[in-house]
Amino acid sequence: MRRWRALLVLGTAQFLMVLDTSVMNVSISALVQDFETDVTAIQAVITLYTLVMAAFMITGGKIGDLIGRRRAFTVGLCVYGVGSGITALAPELWILTLGWSVIEGLGAGLVLPALAALVAGAYRGRERAVAYGVIGGLAGAGIAVGPLLGGWVTTYLTWRVVFAGEVVIVAALLCVVRWIGEPARPARPPRLDAGGAVLSALGLGAVVLGVLQSASWGWVRPRDTPFTVFGFAPTLFVIAAGGVLLWLFRIWERRRETRGQDPLVSFSLFAVPSLRAGLAMLLGQNLVLLGLFFVIPLYLQIVLGLDAFETGLRLLPVSVTMFLAALSGPLLGRVAGPRTVVRTGLLVLLVAVVWLLATVRPELDDASFAWAMAVLGVGMGLLASQLGNVVQSSVEEGRRSEAGGLQYTAQNLGSSLGTALIGSVLIAALTGVFVRQIEDNPAISDAAREQTGIAVQQGVSFLSTDQVRAATERAGLPPAEAEAYVDDYAQAQIAGLKAAILAVGAITLCCLPFTRRLPAERTGGPADTPTGP
Repeated sequence: MRRWRALLVLGTAQFLMVLDTSVMNVSISALVQDFETDVTAIQAVITLYTLVMAAFMITGGKIGDLIGRRRAFTVGLCVYGVGSGITALAPELWILTLGWSVIEGLGAGLVLPALAALVAGAYRGRERAVAYGVIGGLAGAGIAVGPLLGGWVTTYLTWRVVFAGEVVIVAALLCVVRWIGEPARPARPPRLDAGGAVLSALGLGAVVLGVLQSASWGWVRPRDTPFTVFGFAPTLFVIAAGGVLLWLFRIWERRRETRGQDPLVSFSLFAVPSLRAGLAMLLGQNLVLLGLFFVIPLYLQIVLGLDAFETGLRLLPVSVTMFLAALSGPLLGRVAGPRTVVRTGLLVLLVAVVWLLATVRPELDDASFAWAMAVLGVGMGLLASQLGNVVQSSVEEGRRSEAGGLQYTAQNLGSSLGTALIGSVLIAALTGVFVRQIEDNPAISDAAREQTGIAVQQGVSFLSTDQVRAATERAGLPPAEAEAYVDDYAQAQIAGLKAAILAVGAITLCCLPFTRRLPAERTGGPADTPTGP
């Protein structure tokens, strides 16, 4: 049992990193009320957290090589604990953003690459497959406990209790971090590539910022924008600037390699087909997961009016089945290769998406929704059971921290883009359908249509029908016209949600071609043969 003590510490840390994201997703309504803001602002806070992790994950992996993986893991936990404490006490939205999105994100950027490398270094062959199955299962458990625990605490106490509890868990982990063995350090520790770190962070940040702001700025025609570019919305220009910065990052890294200097990322890693495929699938998996976990709580809380605890109860099936499916990884590895398991998971996800499209209605069908959530969890769990092991088994021991940085960069970039992109699709569909509805409704006056057009130009948030009804009362609309206005908005809500879920299905389909390079051989044998360069 002693050899599994390290997994206990590492798995608990993985659980912790997932927990508060799922807590935030079910606490959106409470956060909006506590900080007197709107859903779009909370969406930005959630996105910024995963963006900070994605932007600094590669740098965090390199710091692990520089100071030692266990030490990087320990320092990261300390930073994460400080951020959790600030979040628990945050009196203003900007302090919440600083504590959770920035400081916790930076702490996770140190913890997660080290965690991936420490798991790979501590276990071999079948034990490694078991270890990654457990890590994936605990990530599923974090998603399982997060909505339920976060929902209960938010409803009956306050969401702040969760972050105070995280401080206690971090303190406990720091007391037993010595259970983790320290891998051998390289004879010549690498130097940190500061230029590469800046270029990668700015490039990733610009891409996600552009996607995130598309809902309020507009893609082409400017809406509520701080500036315009040649009369167009800045969205595509910001995304393009991010792409240019990432291109310059690649040139910078290649030049450093040519000169014999230590790069932040060795682009020769991307020549490994299984690593490349694993990273693409991790990005797609988290894009789908976080996109849905942004949309579904909005449906349950804003449309149906459920509280955070009721939302957590209805998300429980996806969490439980994801946990069980992720733990099945080692067993599945004896009968099928990662490629087969991942493809099966994607097909199961498509079934879940179609089921959800049929389930999202003005009134909730609890049984049908629960089954759709359970199927969704199975699909996600099948992916989680394979991809971490695929990435780490694709490279040799000395490059595990670097692979871990890329692994969690892909995951968190997918999470950022999932929340931002699917949120953008949701708002765009909501706006388009609502405008068409009121234009075609003879019960709506021209004055109301004009005021709606002005509001759309200034940017739209995902409001409840009660909020829209209150706005019609403030505007002095006659009762019959106000009721017609609210009914049109309610229909647009459902249409927007379905459009967002349909976009998730399209992304799932786009992931299928990337499975071609995943290993076809069964895993979990006694040998451990890296395929890296």
